[in-house]
Amino acid sequence: MSSSTVPRYEELRHRTDAPPGSSWHLFGPDDQLGTLNFLTERSALDGAALVNRGRTFNLDYPLNTFVPSLAGTRPATEHHIFSNNPNHRDDWLDSFYLQSTSQVDGLRHIRHPRHGFYGGVPDERVAVGEPALGIQLLAEKGLVGRGILLDAVRYFDHLGEPLAPDAPRGITPAELDAMAAHAGVEVRPGDILLLRTGFAEHWLSSTPEQRAKRTGGPGLHQSEEMLAWLWDHRISLAAADNGGLEAFPVDPSSGWVDPDEPPPPRGPSHNGMLHRPLIALLGLIIGELWKLDELAEDCAADGVCEFLLTAKPLNLVGGVGSPPNALAVK
Repeated sequence: MSSSTVPRYEELRHRTDAPPGSSWHLFGPDDQLGTLNFLTERSALDGAALVNRGRTFNLDYPLNTFVPSLAGTRPATEHHIFSNNPNHRDDWLDSFYLQSTSQVDGLRHIRHPRHGFYGGVPDERVAVGEPALGIQLLAEKGLVGRGILLDAVRYFDHLGEPLAPDAPRGITPAELDAMAAHAGVEVRPGDILLLRTGFAEHWLSSTPEQRAKRTGGPGLHQSEEMLAWLWDHRISLAAADNGGLEAFPVDPSSGWVDPDEPPPPRGPSHNGMLHRPLIALLGLIIGELWKLDELAEDCAADGVCEFLLTAKPLNLVGGVGSPPNALAVK
């Protein structure tokens, strides 16, 4: 399917052959890549053409950067080293939670409460050792394409309306358009979208007492309009430097909050989150807690907010998520 033949989101909302608002089966009856189908060989060539200086930017924070974890359900990773002779070293990890720091969420990360996992994959196939929707599919494909940075921090500073990194603020589609215009960057089909909110930088510079006082964080607003913006722009992957890509807590007026859904016994609730329609219905891969400060500084300095972006998640069959192992190259 070419980009020109992909239906617009408004058409998806009226589907009768699949859950409304879903991209299920558009890329084939057994598709398990979702919006990564927008990332083509042409995307890789277009991304490579943006390399002019050879400057690379690491987009991963070190493991254990966010300890205690934002979710409250992921203990710290333990690194061990051993040797079998004085001239040898080997190592292993215990308690390695693959979504504890910078991460990519695969399509088995979230199911829709009504429709289930992306593509209708049965719940029983989303299990250890089962390949369905596993993170290994991303590793096998390899994520290579044109990355674009929308720096919400600098944009709202420019407006004289600083973005508070520790308070809820839903960024709207119109604001994404305005950020792109301000940055002088065109959003194109297949793009890998990076959104800088300043959350990670603020979190790492805060004391435990300051973190405990936070009331939320900025990110994408929960709305049908946001789903339409991401789909209609053919975004292949969207990542941010915050803990969920979207604003937290969720907007109660979105219409997505189910008042009858009980809260989980531990960890965050996903009730009302953009995660559910984004991942389970549209099949959009998302990234969280990406390290964007150095890249943003360079983009501000040279005025170029597009670059080659590569990511290589772990080749773990049946994995739910993974560190992205992401690089931007300018």
